[in-house]
Amino acid sequence: MIWYTVLVLAVAAERMAELAVARRNARWSLTRGGSESGQAHYPAMVLLHTGLLAGCLAEVWAANRPFVPAVGWTMLAVVAAAQALRWWCIATLGRQWNTRVIVVPGLPQVTGGPYRWLRHPNYVAVAAEGTALPLVHGAWITAAVFTLCNTVLLTARIRCEEAALAAARGVRA
Repeated sequence: MIWYTVLVLAVAAERMAELAVARRNARWSLTRGGSESGQAHYPAMVLLHTGLLAGCLAEVWAANRPFVPAVGWTMLAVVAAAQALRWWCIATLGRQWNTRVIVVPGLPQVTGGPYRWLRHPNYVAVAAEGTALPLVHGAWITAAVFTLCNTVLLTARIRCEEAALAAARGVRA
């Protein structure tokens, strides 16, 4: 269980790195006339993602969840793939990537990288990681609760993001 704790803490450190990138990108976007949307759902997103990490550790330690190699190693591969996809999204969007919905008017829509195939690949990474990380060490309750809550939250988030992008293009969403 110690190695699993280290894994979850490594994911937490990665999230902190994301937040540093997001803060830098937010400053860049706002100084170029960017406007933020969806502030109301952002605290829920922070709470959900913090809860995911805490839930992984709490469930594994409190319920003494076993590591089942066939599931655990497979889910670890999914976590690694989700991280790779997330950072591919960050690299592709560059300064336009953020954990918040901030749209800078006049910038072209990004259609390269993973956005060539998926409209919201970062959310695919979030969903995959949110299910797989708990399942690496059998925290199935955390995986189920996160998946349910994340589905509700992402529904609102994607609607908000699509509306902000459409407004920036002068199109009705």
